[in-house]
Amino acid sequence: MKKHIEIPEVKNVTLAVARKKNLIDKDEWQVFIINNNDHPIENTLVASKGYGEKDGEQQKTSTLRHFLETVPARSTMLIEPIDPSVFHLNNEYWVSYYVGNRIHDKRFVFVPDTICEANITFIKELEMEGVLHS
Repeated sequence: MKKHIEIPEVKNVTLAVARKKNLIDKDEWQVFIINNNDHPIENTLVASKGYGEKDGEQQKTSTLRHFLETVPARSTMLIEPIDPSVFHLNNEYWVSYYVGNRIHDKRFVFVPDTICEANITFIKELEMEGVLHS
């Protein structure tokens, strides 16, 4: 029966962790969803959490859930701010959304220490610098 379930592929939807300077010239980091489709995505639910290890001890963050009613076609939307103190963890974002009456979902994971200066690029959709999930 499981083989008869069609799971639609997630296309042209990704995440980015981007930075901008605040009023006191310090970097503030934020997580964005980017919809590069020609159609909106609806009823988007994003669950975020961090997990991993530091100095031999397991660490994990709380799970946060965000609801975005509509992410318009060819647009971006802020999901949440993110603190650099969790960049050493796996930062996981489980994204579920509807296109018409079909649900799509995908797990995006920024693995430990990938949100770093060496991976910073200009993200044209945001007009900001950051790390784009591949």
